[in-house]
Amino acid sequence: MQPLHSGSENNWPLSRRAALSGLAITTFAVMAGPGARAAGVRPSSLAFRQVDVFSPVPFRGNPLAVVVAADELTDEQMKLFSRWTNLSETTFLLRPTNPQADYRVRIFSLGEELPFAGHPTLGSCHVWLATGGQPRSAEIVQECGIGLVRLRGTAGRLAFDAPPLRRSEPIDPDTLGRIRLGLGLAEDEIVASRLLDAGLEQSAVLIRSRERLLGVKPDWAKLRMDGVGLIAHWGGSSGGDHPDFEVRVFDSTLSGGEDPVTGSFNASVARWLIGAGLAPDHYVVSQGTVLGREGRVYVDRVADRFWIGGDITDRITGTLAI
Repeated sequence: MQPLHSGSENNWPLSRRAALSGLAITTFAVMAGPGARAAGVRPSSLAFRQVDVFSPVPFRGNPLAVVVAADELTDEQMKLFSRWTNLSETTFLLRPTNPQADYRVRIFSLGEELPFAGHPTLGSCHVWLATGGQPRSAEIVQECGIGLVRLRGTAGRLAFDAPPLRRSEPIDPDTLGRIRLGLGLAEDEIVASRLLDAGLEQSAVLIRSRERLLGVKPDWAKLRMDGVGLIAHWGGSSGGDHPDFEVRVFDSTLSGGEDPVTGSFNASVARWLIGAGLAPDHYVVSQGTVLGREGRVYVDRVADRFWIGGDITDRITGTLAI
């Protein structure tokens, strides 16, 4: 079964840049229920956690800030706190508005809202479970900007069902030429490339050499685009937890210009590579190597579902003063 999606998914922008440039944020009504605060009363403090996603090694994954039971926070408070954390993403756990969902999450990137992102999905679900969340079925159902996303596993190791690709098409020759120029790649170094969109539009390029991939330094002036992801076979032995692919995702909207570990990119790439026969049904991705990280993303195709998983660990637990 594919993840369920709301009818409004096509209203979301196609690129991360578009998502970060004045995206209108919907204000959801606070649902009354057991333990609900009095109407109009803002919380003075909330439970807060910062987690490490996609790595079993301390401080080698992708950090995420998560605020629990954040229903009474305003949009402006969410934006302000997201900017203040200075992390690539901050999330806010809320009561669901869709009766099929177990919880709802709003995902912010430095003050602006995103419809979906991979490591925030895993990290938010981990915190929801760790703070007492009880799924109503074997699969956990998250409500977010693109609709409903299903997850499986337990706190500490989770996987999400990759959203279906809304677009998968060849990268046009002009754009591919700029990618080659901006990354310093020769034409014969590229094995395959694809423009992918499962909620965020992303360009993906498979190249021949992992060594070459690790040495790439983007020239943004020549690249003239927000970002691009590279994939290369790891080489050597495989199986178990040994990586099969190395991934780097360059993103000009992030501090440093590179994402440590990227769930959404790996989800879209998994659908492309496996569907095209360029990767097996089960494989492991290494990401963040150049940044001193040790990200590991576990990809598993089961029938027509693509599960994208990893380890999640609490690093900071405390209270957020509002």
